[in-house]
Amino acid sequence: MLHKKTYFCFISLCPMLLILIPKETNRLHFSMQLMLTRLLGLEVKFTIDFSLFEQYDGPKFSYGVPVGKKHLFFASSGLLFESKISARDLRHFSFEGGLVFFPVYDKASVLPFDLFSASFYLVSRYEEYLPHLRDNHNRYSASGSDAYQQGYLHKPLVNMWSMRIKDILQEWFADLKFTTPVYSFVPTIDIDAAYAFKNKGITRAIGGITKAFQNRDYDQVRHRIRVLFRLEQDPFDTFELQMQLQKKYNYRAIYFILLADYGPNDKNIPHNNRYFQRLIRYLADYAEIGIHPSYASSLQPSLMVMETARLSKILKRDVELSRQHFLKLSLPETYRNLINNDIIHDYTMGYAEVAGFRASICTPFPFFDLDQDSITNLIIHPFAAMDGTLHDYMKLSPQKATEAINELIHEVKQVGGTFIPLWHNPALNEVGDWKGWLKVYTDMVEEGMKK
Repeated sequence: MLHKKTYFCFISLCPMLLILIPKETNRLHFSMQLMLTRLLGLEVKFTIDFSLFEQYDGPKFSYGVPVGKKHLFFASSGLLFESKISARDLRHFSFEGGLVFFPVYDKASVLPFDLFSASFYLVSRYEEYLPHLRDNHNRYSASGSDAYQQGYLHKPLVNMWSMRIKDILQEWFADLKFTTPVYSFVPTIDIDAAYAFKNKGITRAIGGITKAFQNRDYDQVRHRIRVLFRLEQDPFDTFELQMQLQKKYNYRAIYFILLADYGPNDKNIPHNNRYFQRLIRYLADYAEIGIHPSYASSLQPSLMVMETARLSKILKRDVELSRQHFLKLSLPETYRNLINNDIIHDYTMGYAEVAGFRASICTPFPFFDLDQDSITNLIIHPFAAMDGTLHDYMKLSPQKATEAINELIHEVKQVGGTFIPLWHNPALNEVGDWKGWLKVYTDMVEEGMKK
């Protein structure tokens, strides 16, 4: 399955990398395994024994323990040896043409900043556990993030820093072999509403026509009636086109299906509608399928049990993938609920109001529960751009949207990451405000599929 190709740990056949540390912590293990094993393919082992470190004749370095000029040394800011959550003074400064933070002041250190702590801070979403701004949907606001405020949201800094570590290790240990991730492109589509007019039931159909009459929108009245009598294509029904694009460009998408009861922010087709279920099974023949937990479930987590069970019954298999409707993500509660519902892969990590890398990384990574100070088995797949973000929030023209997407794809390709866009079926219909956006999607696919 496609998602399994994007997150596995790379294990090298080269000699083990030994790291001298003052003490072992879960934060330290998470950061080192992310930067060195997941992103560079190195097998690592930790020791607090200086004599063992001295005797080891393979590649090695010290983190947080000064060992003299003859050994490679990375100074520590101390964050990875803590277990508390507290406000941090990041102290940004420029280094080698880029912005860095978590400065260290030991001249013996190979770098003037602690990139292991900085990476942990970003990927754990440390700032989202602190008091922060929320938008009108009670989501963490991108404008309050350090990446937005300091202007590096469009950069996968963690991936870039891992490449800097690679350069340093190669300088010190010429025989050290690395296995880095390979660039991949994974389109994802959320089905918030499979159809605009049809298959919604007689009550909603009559209600929609009545409302259009009351608003004197007679064109929509005619359009609704023609769609209901199968004389016109439903404007949201772009699924055959999507399958044609998959076949043409040879990719396999992931669909996230909303199966909630009807509500103010959950307005998909009734889950027991046979045409809707037939569509889901049809898509499952050509793509991967995940649950789209409802807006209501963010307020009542137990609803996800019911919604996931519905999808599992339709597919006749377990559901392992998820993305929150409206990107309703609250840490750590949302991810704990997913884990409790046996979800293994989540695709919610991104912002609604601006494109970029919310966790400053473009490679799947395990969720670290900062409150419980523990590494989990839930794999987070960060997305970089959403159609609604570019169209509704950023107000970009189709041409400007394509330029913004291409810049992000370029950043991901530079570090061998995974580019994940988020799209919706209505954005491909070439109707109304979405006119011209089918080309945005196809141009993105063409660029994304290039190696």
